[in-house]
Amino acid sequence: MTTATTATRDTQRDVLGAWCGWVLTGAAALTPLLAWLGPLGFAPLVAVAGLLCLPALRIAEHERPLAIVLLTGLAWAALSSLWTPFHPKHLDDSVALKLAFQLLFYWSAWKGAQRASPATRRLALRVFAFGLAAYGLLLLVEALTGAGAYQALRNALHDPIRPDLGRKNVAQGSFVLALLWPVAAAGGARAGAPVWLALPMATGAAVLAQIFLSDAPVLAVGLVLGVGALVWAWPKTAPRVFALGAAGLVLLMPIVILAIRHLGLAEKLPLSWAERVAYWTYAMDRIAEHPFRGWGLDASRTFSPYIQLHPHNGPLQIWLELGMLGAVLAALVWAYVFRRLADDTRSLTTAATAGSAAVYLFFACVSFGVWQEWWLALGALTAIIAALAYAEEPSET
Repeated sequence: MTTATTATRDTQRDVLGAWCGWVLTGAAALTPLLAWLGPLGFAPLVAVAGLLCLPALRIAEHERPLAIVLLTGLAWAALSSLWTPFHPKHLDDSVALKLAFQLLFYWSAWKGAQRASPATRRLALRVFAFGLAAYGLLLLVEALTGAGAYQALRNALHDPIRPDLGRKNVAQGSFVLALLWPVAAAGGARAGAPVWLALPMATGAAVLAQIFLSDAPVLAVGLVLGVGALVWAWPKTAPRVFALGAAGLVLLMPIVILAIRHLGLAEKLPLSWAERVAYWTYAMDRIAEHPFRGWGLDASRTFSPYIQLHPHNGPLQIWLELGMLGAVLAALVWAYVFRRLADDTRSLTTAATAGSAAVYLFFACVSFGVWQEWWLALGALTAIIAALAYAEEPSET
């Protein structure tokens, strides 16, 4: 029996690998649609993908430190529910319970990406790349028409929406594309898709955000290019520096906010950013009252009207709710994410993954709440695409 024949039969028997690949191909096909019509749908999408990939669930030896930190963080968050001033009325509103299922299913989906068979893995990567490139072109159309396509669809479904709300909803999708395009473009290139697909992705996210007055996605595109270039130039050193920088940012965020307040920088910022600084300043006062244990999971919701839902700063929210221990655990997660990217050889996938990771941290610091389900799901989806892409990297011989 030849080696080729053996390999063919092994591939045919890899039912689990093919299953995981097809599951993630389905997720890839739905990603542009959800980004356009309802980003909140990413939470059930990634959860269902993880549920279907549960047979692939494993914890590799090099992943154990990350798993331990995440499980410790989950336990501390659940324990902090004992003293939080926020008490959900229903069990399905429990953030601690949701986080437990998210950790299980999102990890499972990530392992499913690592387990996917070569043929279905490449198919999923191409679907991600072509789908998000088409979505980028759609965002360009939306930018030029004032979200005309989105409003036309809502009208056709007999669910009309005010033009300003339509633009706001479409603009949220630019955050999705600004996060996913680096890993999607790099993974697609590894799977045989054209490299130029990155152009409509990045352009669509940046142009629509600029026209619809969303600063963060525009800055994110530049951030990706900068971080990716540094990781490409120094593949071993740059990720280590970013690991220290990301961990330090989380740990030192209160000092950063104190410096902004002391220097009076908020007075020179646009209104939307000045409002964020006001949230951050109030959060700092509350952190000073319970710096070690924090106020408890989801306590940010109880500080209205001084804070609306969350402080719009992930590291500061962790300090506010989970205290110093929570901040240390979050810093360790970010240190692990970037440190694992350090390598001796240049890799487009590594540069793109570092770019997407930097964008996620950037958005977390200025826009979204830590526990928002769709936002956590997007972080998991980024890791899933990166895992698919890494599996296409040439193996060292």
